[in-house]
Amino acid sequence: MSARILVVDDEAHILHVLSLKLRNAGYDVITAADGEEGLHVASAESPDLVITDLQMPYMTGVDLCRALGDRQMTKDIPVIILTARGYALSDEDLAIGNIKEVVSKPFSPRLLIQMVQSLLSSKVMAGRANAA
Repeated sequence: MSARILVVDDEAHILHVLSLKLRNAGYDVITAADGEEGLHVASAESPDLVITDLQMPYMTGVDLCRALGDRQMTKDIPVIILTARGYALSDEDLAIGNIKEVVSKPFSPRLLIQMVQSLLSSKVMAGRANAA
């Protein structure tokens, strides 16, 4: 069974490109057009990983991470945040436990896929350690 990844971005072309690249890499991809929708989808679908834009209407990527972290069923989902070049997250934002990587746009899809693979393999290894 392939890992399920939720991609959240208010830019349709980013959703399309990321979905295509991730599907070509063998992942099951679900999408949301903003943070509020992403929170609902994450709660309903339990993805293995979330990739979210930082700046979105209704709910930012950081607010989405906080909301995911506040819910028992989504608190352990790792998150990659995509930011506009030159935008830095505060130390307080970076301390949110489920934020695992921050990637500046424009980004290399190949490097993003490698990051996804690394985070998912770490999650699997942590799950095995907890089961033992």
